[in-house]
Amino acid sequence: MTPEAFFADMAPDDYVVHIEHGIGIFRGLVELTLDGVKREYLEVEYEGGDELYVPIHQADRLSRYVGVSGRPPTLHRLGAVDWARVKAQAKRAVEDIARELLELYAAREVIPGYAFPPDEPWQAELEASFPYIETEDQLRAIEEIKADMEKPKPMDRLVCGDVGYGKTEVALRAAFKAVMGHKQVAVLVPTTLLAQQHCMTFQERLKPFPIEVEMLSRFRSRREQKEILSRLKAGTTD
Repeated sequence: MTPEAFFADMAPDDYVVHIEHGIGIFRGLVELTLDGVKREYLEVEYEGGDELYVPIHQADRLSRYVGVSGRPPTLHRLGAVDWARVKAQAKRAVEDIARELLELYAAREVIPGYAFPPDEPWQAELEASFPYIETEDQLRAIEEIKADMEKPKPMDRLVCGDVGYGKTEVALRAAFKAVMGHKQVAVLVPTTLLAQQHCMTFQERLKPFPIEVEMLSRFRSRREQKEILSRLKAGTTD
């Protein structure tokens, strides 16, 4: 991090992390004279009032603290072993995650998946009914996802995009292709409001086709949830 980037991202009294000394509070820019030479330093306060002066050209050793929102972190003490212990634990955790990911991806490479058939005429009909002009990235994501679905191996793909950039349509077309391949589809969302919105979108877009769309959330009574689950089990809900 350059000094300019540091000050663009940091303000006095922000929590910061020094790569060697841990979490402290950035107090601001100060000038100190050492051996007759005046230099600028970044002042960081630690537990017990200890102060660390970081030369401005070493600003890259500091970064903004990012933690649980609304909860101030515990400051470290200069010269203590706490920070070294935290770094060692973090390193072990990262290594464990990396090992698990390697094992997971190795297993996925040998586990056979389901190869969906090529697009049917209804797929083209659905996509042609989209009332907007797709973006270049949207079209590329859709084609790559459908190509992945036709491979005999599990798909591993993350679609990222800002609100309103068409992620739902990408998911809808993939879901439609899966149903055309005689599979059922579950779309998981983080809130009941999103569940309601997605259900309405799917029902409206898929209305011309013999596809049954339902929603499971707290907006449904226990009786309705039981009936929906029964239809899912029977295969009458897609």
